[in-house]
Amino acid sequence: MAAATPATAEIRASDLARVTAALFTAAGVAPADAEVVADDLVAADVEGVPSHGVMLVPMYLDRLAQRSISTSSIGKVVSERDGAIVLDAGNALGQLIARQALRLAVEKARQLGVAVVAVRNAFHFGTAGRYARIMADLGFVGIVMSNTRPLMPAPGGAEALVGNNPIAIAVPTRGPFQAETDLALSATAMGKVRLAAAAGRAIPEGWAADAAGAPTTDPHAAIKGMLLPAAGPKGFGLAFMVDMLCGGLSGGAVGAEVKPLYGDPGVPYGCSQFFLAIDVGHFPAGGELGERVAVQAARVSASRRAPGHERVYAPGELAFAARENSGGACRLGPETVRSLIDAGRKLGIILDDNLAIQKV
Repeated sequence: MAAATPATAEIRASDLARVTAALFTAAGVAPADAEVVADDLVAADVEGVPSHGVMLVPMYLDRLAQRSISTSSIGKVVSERDGAIVLDAGNALGQLIARQALRLAVEKARQLGVAVVAVRNAFHFGTAGRYARIMADLGFVGIVMSNTRPLMPAPGGAEALVGNNPIAIAVPTRGPFQAETDLALSATAMGKVRLAAAAGRAIPEGWAADAAGAPTTDPHAAIKGMLLPAAGPKGFGLAFMVDMLCGGLSGGAVGAEVKPLYGDPGVPYGCSQFFLAIDVGHFPAGGELGERVAVQAARVSASRRAPGHERVYAPGELAFAARENSGGACRLGPETVRSLIDAGRKLGIILDDNLAIQKV
């Protein structure tokens, strides 16, 4: 008899991070590394981005079991010339490599003003904005990109050619939050389509096409088909360029060389990534940037509202508001709760419907 599906659960973020770290540790990840990965995934749920949160844990664990993800903590620097660094991730967990890459970029940018770390043989790292924001917290403009396996056709096409490649930019700000934008270049993230499929919900028009290129609101057809680029040719063109910068500069995978994230868990994902740090202190007006950004962000927040809208958010403010209003808790859908319970059972960790550990 199949187990009952748990109800939607509200779980303290700290408790969810502890359980998530325990799952990764049981899968062979070093405890300190498991905590880093867990914190990053839970942070996405706190910020209201569940497509990049703990719903990913079972897939990560499957890949660890099949060894397409390495348990190494760091990648290997294979080239370093002035402000241009190439890092081979060796298929290690993306959250760990992202921190290594941004540290390298920041250290070099302190010397030279600007530095880029291009990463090859990488794995999914969650939200790009988190790493751009870390650089902004350190006083740098941070730009982070990644490619993915092809998910989007060119406008008018019916063949997936580029991924919904994310790009995030964060700028140091003297206001209450860093000015930040983080967007995938498709109309939506595939993770949101998967959440809709798991919940039995239709997806909005304009998100995706089926395998023949026809628009669809069926999430299952979308998973087998393609996402549509945001703003048509603009989104497609940007996604193409992100692909070239990430894979082209690192000597890593581009286009169909990147494998499906939810494909064969024994085959490395092999994406490529790009981390750029700009030390604002190298610019004559750099000392004024934080205040100027804060003033402009406040101007956006205080701008006149259109009919039917109660709030206008500056870039980065929505994620900040989600963190502030979360009460330190995450709300997880029943499908995510069930997937974590099932994943724990495979590792010998028994979780209840509130994801509390009952037995190890």
